[in-house]
Amino acid sequence: MTLYKTINPTTGETVKTFDTHTDKEMLSKLEVAHTLWTNDWRFRSFSDRAAVVRKAADILLKNKEKYARLISIEMGKVLPEAIGETELSANILAWYADNAERILAPKKLPISEGNATVISQPLGVIYCVEPWNYPYYQLARVAGPNLMAGNVVMVKHAPGVPQCAVAFEELFREAGAPEGAYTNLFVTNDQSEALIGRSEIRGVALTGSERAGSAVAAQAGRALKKSTMELGGSDAFIVLDDADLDKVIPNAISGRMSNNGQVCTAAKRMIVHHSLVDDFTIRLKDAISEFRYGDPLEQGITHGPMSSEAAMKNAIGQVEKAVEHGATLLTGGTQLDRPGFFMSAAILTDISKDNPVFYEEIFGPVAIIYPVGSDEEAIALANDSPYGLGGSIQTSNVERGQKMAEKIETGMVFINTISSTAPDLPFGGIKNSGYGRELSDFGIEEFINRKLIYTP
Repeated sequence: MTLYKTINPTTGETVKTFDTHTDKEMLSKLEVAHTLWTNDWRFRSFSDRAAVVRKAADILLKNKEKYARLISIEMGKVLPEAIGETELSANILAWYADNAERILAPKKLPISEGNATVISQPLGVIYCVEPWNYPYYQLARVAGPNLMAGNVVMVKHAPGVPQCAVAFEELFREAGAPEGAYTNLFVTNDQSEALIGRSEIRGVALTGSERAGSAVAAQAGRALKKSTMELGGSDAFIVLDDADLDKVIPNAISGRMSNNGQVCTAAKRMIVHHSLVDDFTIRLKDAISEFRYGDPLEQGITHGPMSSEAAMKNAIGQVEKAVEHGATLLTGGTQLDRPGFFMSAAILTDISKDNPVFYEEIFGPVAIIYPVGSDEEAIALANDSPYGLGGSIQTSNVERGQKMAEKIETGMVFINTISSTAPDLPFGGIKNSGYGRELSDFGIEEFINRKLIYTP
């Protein structure tokens, strides 16, 4: 079966195909991974594991443009952004190589009687289901912490980025990882469910859509497996009445339109004080008019194609649905007249609460602007969402922004910048945006056994 294929979104042409692994191949790979963990990897010292993970980071950095070009070819990210993702992925691997031993050091508990120590031990084979929008970054977020914790990792990557999936597996092989430490799987959803039910799998991590998360979380729950879910988002980008639009507009463009808006933490809902909303809207529209669409590998191009034909049609369809139910389309929202899966960046206004798009996530280059009259109204609107991943507040008064941030129902809030990521910042959300955390100290503690050792 050919499920995994590279369809270049710039041209629409199929470049390369990969056969799905058979059940026998999948179970053979599982046996190799489980045997490695049982007899070898979990017993290695932090320094031994770090040597492999750090070497993988070094290889990524040294060859960052080579790796980045695969991202551009497979899902359309412009090359500078793809290089940035590759650098970030390397930094994540290096950070865990440098910090895992500190984070997982034994902790002596201050108890009233006796002596108690909690040690951190790996669980085993961790199965990860990852998306296409950040083909290396998403992998680094699970590989770095879990390999350093002493787990081994098996990954079902998105079918549209198979060359990136293979490249990341070969990266660890080149770095000296033994077979089974990091394993790429080309499997179907049915095979994935069967794998989750296997006793060798000790944890399940997914980054993806709300629908995928619901299905995989249910499968993990039935099998009594610990899971983490990093799902969709509809982040609020709040602009207070004291904000400086000269600083805000670049944040708005970057926060919503980078990676063609195909970002879970993108600034999807722009909640702007009514005293600034007209000027904000004009400036945003002017900035969007400067976008240069084309081959993401070409210098000077600001926006490549959407990742796939389905992604493009879905985003355009949501724009059309919003307009059908009373929204105003100020610009864009249509397919460009050229080969490939190109969509013009859009701005929507006048989306009422009864518009079906009000509660949806639009995974594409579409900014929705909502005027508000007060801080309280901004907070209420920000919280009126099934999602709770990230968000940001733009203000000249940081203390005011921090107080507002405490009232927003979300996993992350950024003041005077956009929702972003770094190796030492925890990443994750609440509500329908999932549960658990990746990155930072918290990320490496998700799939470990905190074992209590007590003596009287």
